[in-house]
Amino acid sequence: MDRNSNEKIVVFVFSLAGLGVIFENYLLGWEFWFPIIILVGIIFLWLVNVSNRIEQDFRVLFYFIFAALIVFYHGIHASSFFDLALTTCLMMIMCALLYRAYMIRILLAEYFSLVLIHLLNLPGGEQLDLDKLLISRIFLHMIIVLIVFFVSDRTIRDRVDDEEEKRKNEELLEANNASMEDFLSNVSHELRTPINVVNGMSDLLMKKGVQEVNAIKKAGIRLAYHVEDIQDYTECKRQNVFIENENYMCTSLINDVVTAFRTSDNTKGLELIVDLNPLTPTMMRGDIKKLHKIFRHLLENAIKFTKAGGIHVRMYTESADYGVNLCIEMTDTGMGMSRNAIWAVSDGMYQANKERNRSSGGIGLGLFIVHGFAHSMGGFVKIESERGYGTTVRVTIPQEVVDPNPCLALENSFEGAVLFHVRPDKYKVPRVRDFYRSMVAGLASGIKVPVYPAETVYEVERLKEKMNASYIFMGQEEYEENKGYFELLAREDIVVAVSADPGISIPEGSKVLFMPKPLYAYAIIKVLSEGRNATGIELQESEERPVFNGVKALIVDDEPMNLVVASSLFRDYEMVVDTAGSGKEALGKYHDNDYDIVFMDHMMPEMDGVEAMKRIKTMAADMEKEAIVVALTANVVSGAREMFINEGFDGFIAKPIDTSDFERVMKNVLPVTGTAEEGRDA
Repeated sequence: MDRNSNEKIVVFVFSLAGLGVIFENYLLGWEFWFPIIILVGIIFLWLVNVSNRIEQDFRVLFYFIFAALIVFYHGIHASSFFDLALTTCLMMIMCALLYRAYMIRILLAEYFSLVLIHLLNLPGGEQLDLDKLLISRIFLHMIIVLIVFFVSDRTIRDRVDDEEEKRKNEELLEANNASMEDFLSNVSHELRTPINVVNGMSDLLMKKGVQEVNAIKKAGIRLAYHVEDIQDYTECKRQNVFIENENYMCTSLINDVVTAFRTSDNTKGLELIVDLNPLTPTMMRGDIKKLHKIFRHLLENAIKFTKAGGIHVRMYTESADYGVNLCIEMTDTGMGMSRNAIWAVSDGMYQANKERNRSSGGIGLGLFIVHGFAHSMGGFVKIESERGYGTTVRVTIPQEVVDPNPCLALENSFEGAVLFHVRPDKYKVPRVRDFYRSMVAGLASGIKVPVYPAETVYEVERLKEKMNASYIFMGQEEYEENKGYFELLAREDIVVAVSADPGISIPEGSKVLFMPKPLYAYAIIKVLSEGRNATGIELQESEERPVFNGVKALIVDDEPMNLVVASSLFRDYEMVVDTAGSGKEALGKYHDNDYDIVFMDHMMPEMDGVEAMKRIKTMAADMEKEAIVVALTANVVSGAREMFINEGFDGFIAKPIDTSDFERVMKNVLPVTGTAEEGRDA
């Protein structure tokens, strides 16, 4: 039992002892005023025990004072002389539960003092008639008290030794864990540089038409994700996750999921059903990077452990005083998880199959990282699963609302009805059909458009006339089964839209709209708003890539291949690039040239990036110029961006370089000269 449980037992026994003394006091006619003191003491015993404001050492000291007082008052009376040993032993055993050796020593001294008072007939005691039997009984009681004392003392010392050993083992374990986490963190940091080179050089070769390096590029991206996962794992394990809040469009999260699924190796033919509630606020504020990672891990796990059927992705919000709770759900029709597996997830390193020949892949950190990120952002994770039936992972995270307008809405007023033509027998796993129905029902409710299911062509024809249906959405199988009929409908005033794979055969001059799978609410609303003239229905249209025509940049890095990779990437944005292999060389080049921006590595020999940045800033001030220096580093631990900004850097870009991060930083520190298209026209 723990110390708190022992305390309650001690308080209970001491209270019973106090009540027993009160009863004996009443029977033997002892001092009338002392029971009042005992009653008050019992009340204070429980008040002290239930109060969390008093430290444990002070609590147990009060318990002991009460016990010593009971022993003294009870034992000072001659009528209780032979009960003194029993009372003392009881109190010693109770004090042993409190693990305080000094208490049982004081009780032992109190016992012998009371015996001495009675034997010598000292003031305060009562006369005893000594005989051989009495002396024998006193001697036996002393032996018993001494035995109880030594046993209690040994018990306390053993317990203290056990706790000390346990404390040392815990410290050693924590030290080992910290050492391992430091090792993993350092390894992930050191691996980022060669990964950056591999990915960058692969891009260069692919630009030159060497398509055979595509496999190398994919392997590099996969390795980069694993390294990033190790970094995230160590930060979650240490509970040292740094949150970087910024404004983001909610549809960017769904676009990320759709893009990731389309680029995945979907050899199992899984269906992805994306269910974005149209009433979700357009723009929120939170850590968009960690939300992207949460989606990535959930999707990868769902794909990994689902052999047939599909994956249902839901995203919606619930109103709250502070804004909204962003709810992300990922449901699959896969193998499911046991209760023990669900409990083990939050401990990290969980894998469904740890055998050497396992087929699931991965390094087993995904769900633990999801837990760590959600908790660090003030949210929580709930997992519902049944073996053989699938798993639902629900992540709820508080977010601020920046733009409360619905993320998806029709541009014009809508009249008529919409038909969804899906055969109920086309899916081998019936739950996939339920996923589609849920998505359609949520979309219809959100945009307030009447939607009707039509399982057969007969129902399509009947509902088309009865409900004045002007839009028909369907899957590829339904279209190909009755291609002539739907092509004929598309030539009339009815918009026919098909969710299909890229390789579908399209008749020449077809008026049917083809939306690539997976079906996404944005594409549906685009069609409903723009009709047969709908464009950009693959994904939400993104901004054109900016160019930084003529911007002079100095890249500083002690790794030559990093300079090659960064130079190639920056030249794609029409920048004028120069390089330096050290901080000292960078100072010389900055003094002799006019650069608009400097990209500075952090860890370099002789002079690190922070010192080089500060010297360049000082040099620029002396030359009456303004230096813009951006950190370009593999040091991406939580809070790294804030650390570099606080040191004086104007921006932060992590290696391997992500083009979206690069573009965002450049827009923040420099004016954009135009789009890529405008640059080519010029």
